[in-house]
Amino acid sequence: MDLRELSLLVEPDPLDLDLVQAIQGGLPLVEQPYAQIAGDLNITEAEVIRRLERLLETGDIRRLGVVVRHRELGYRANAMVVWDVPDDRVSEIGRLLGRQSCVTLCYRRPRRPGRWPYNLFCMIHGRSREGVLRNLERLIAECNLGWISHDVLFSLRQFKQRGAKYISERDGVLDRAGQLSAGLS
Repeated sequence: MDLRELSLLVEPDPLDLDLVQAIQGGLPLVEQPYAQIAGDLNITEAEVIRRLERLLETGDIRRLGVVVRHRELGYRANAMVVWDVPDDRVSEIGRLLGRQSCVTLCYRRPRRPGRWPYNLFCMIHGRSREGVLRNLERLIAECNLGWISHDVLFSLRQFKQRGAKYISERDGVLDRAGQLSAGLS
């Protein structure tokens, strides 16, 4: 039995629940966010980091990442570039795209035969549509991707952006591996 399987059998530590509750809305925008969280929870910064590492290792939280609200930073144009990559090259091309400075997100999705031929998606943000298209042209030329069929889908509106929610505000239960922990309410 690995740590992920074992964590499903153990009732969550109340301090872990408090820590997850503290971070799920986003880290404080201060120079030392883990130190501030530690002070709020009356533990050390090292303990916050140790607990987060363990929660990641056990899969109780899937990842820590940044949600960039690009429009607030002046990036008004966003394009999802969809690519029809041969299946045997999608991992290679995905890694290549993911290393480009103008690409903020890159992932694979299944094709929908007869409706949607694309299997690789990447986001490019820019201050203008023209800037995004210039970045895409540069990316295609520098990475020699002109042979791959693609389309550019610009966003028409922005949806709410937030990180994962692990604890329900309604009942304070940690959602572990897609299931609510038994015995907690």
